[in-house]
Amino acid sequence: MLMKNAAPAKPHDRLADYLEDDMAEVGQLIRARMASEHAPRIPEVTAHLVEAGGKRLRPMLVLAAARMCGYDGPYHVHLAATVEFIHTATLLHDDVVDESQQRRGRPTANLLWDNQSSVLVGDYLFARSFQLMTEPGSMRVMKILSNAAATIAEGEVLQLTAAQNLKTDESIYLQVVRGKTAALFSAATEVGGVIAGADDATVQALFDYGDALGIAFQIVDDLLDYQGQADTIGKNVGDDFRERKLTLPLIKAVAKADAEERAFWERTIEKGRQEEGDLDHAMALMGKHGTLEATREDALAWAAKANAALAPLPDHDLKAMLLDLSDYVVSRVS
Repeated sequence: MLMKNAAPAKPHDRLADYLEDDMAEVGQLIRARMASEHAPRIPEVTAHLVEAGGKRLRPMLVLAAARMCGYDGPYHVHLAATVEFIHTATLLHDDVVDESQQRRGRPTANLLWDNQSSVLVGDYLFARSFQLMTEPGSMRVMKILSNAAATIAEGEVLQLTAAQNLKTDESIYLQVVRGKTAALFSAATEVGGVIAGADDATVQALFDYGDALGIAFQIVDDLLDYQGQADTIGKNVGDDFRERKLTLPLIKAVAKADAEERAFWERTIEKGRQEEGDLDHAMALMGKHGTLEATREDALAWAAKANAALAPLPDHDLKAMLLDLSDYVVSRVS
């Protein structure tokens, strides 16, 4: 497949351009498999989220890994659609759990319909994903993707117990992130290599890349909650604080808090008694202790690990794009 002449500037756009034909097939398969003869609510709810303009980064990682390893069969498309269905199902469930009202700059499905529809359609997409992952006929692929689905659910449950507990430290945060975000990134890159018949060292490198990229991606996402703009991040700045989520910037601030500052965190995060001006004060405390910059440094370190994982692999246009993608993920925060 040849690169288009006028490649877009951003790495994920260049990936989409390079993989345009494959992604068109993925889109067709997603639309076909999200249909339901008996329950029209299913494609209504699914289409609202699927067609909302997301980057579809995870399915592109499957396609990129497979193509980079020389795959020329049909089943990378099935696996890319599988990953997107798993991701979309988790978003539908997350918005119910978080009582979210906005996703990708649009009202959430649970707001437009109801919680029951979001949960049940999410369940349907999980079931569809398992149907899809069986079609390549690879037990190894099924094991990777089914393990990822279980790990994601485990990470989400862990976050429920850890998010408002000031004892949550960076190791627990990393465990949550590896579960709820990085597991699907690493599964996407890993199955791309497996379906292509790559050797074990290459598959491990692809897994390590996806794992580190997913961690960097989530750290940046958590940082953007305090540094981003509402119209670009698709949600309101400070939502994590208002939802009492202990993400990395807050965890670092709590670790450096004196008695007065800890009392503030106990009131706002653990007890949920938030008052006007509390977000500004939280921002001031993070500024005082330099936790936003420290969080950014962590993201940069994980992006560097992602790139180091790919370094031994042979040169390829897609390898260059994946390296650029790691750098771009962390460039979103200044």
